[in-house]
This record gives sequence, C-alpha cells and structure tokens, in this order.
Amino acid sequence: MRKMIRSAAALATAAAAVMVFTASADARPAADWAGCPEGAVCIYPQNQNPAVRPTHVLYRYGAHNLSNQVGNHWVLNNQTGGATANLCTGYNGGGCGAPIAAKTGVYADLTPINSIRLNRP
Repeated sequence: MRKMIRSAAALATAAAAVMVFTASADARPAADWAGCPEGAVCIYPQNQNPAVRPTHVLYRYGAHNLSNQVGNHWVLNNQTGGATANLCTGYNGGGCGAPIAAKTGVYADLTPINSIRLNRP
C-alpha cells in the first residue's frame, strides 16, 4: 500500500512540474517585434508596409551612418529600459530630430537622414 501511495505522489509531483514548466514557457512575452530583436533599432526596406524583415539591425549605442536610404521606411526602436533613438540629418549623429521612445516606431522619409543615433537610457 505504501509503495502505491509513494508512486501516486511521485506521479502527481511530476505532473505538477510539467504543468508549471509549460505555463512558464507559454507566459514569456514575444521579444521580437516585426522581426526586430529586442534591444535593437531596426530599419526596414523602402515602402515595406507593414514592417516584416529589417535590412539594418543596430545594437550599439552611438551614431550609425546611413547610405542609400531614400524614401519612406519603418524605423522601430525595440530597445529596452527607456533607451531612445534619433534620426539625424548630419553624419555621426549631428542635427538630430526628436527622440523615438523605446518600443515605438516611426514611418519616415529617410532621404534627408544621414545617421541614426542610439541613446542610453
């Protein structure tokens, strides 16, 4: 009788563990946003609407010079912790516009944009 009770208790414990692990795996939030990895700022091809697959994925804080980016593009800021990004008309992060908040994006004409700057929170 004791052996049967121990077996039933072990089975119940194993079933509970499977339920906990399954629930925690399903509860994870999706980190990618339109193919842009969490922690990155992404630029998408011209006129790709909706944004699906980025052509540029930027992680490093600071200025990133752009070339051959004309017309309308989605720029998604999928950084965390309140980090912002700016579209800048000058190279090396000069002449920047308003910050793009974390977890937001803009559909912008990149013709006059020569760099994008990623800012620490």
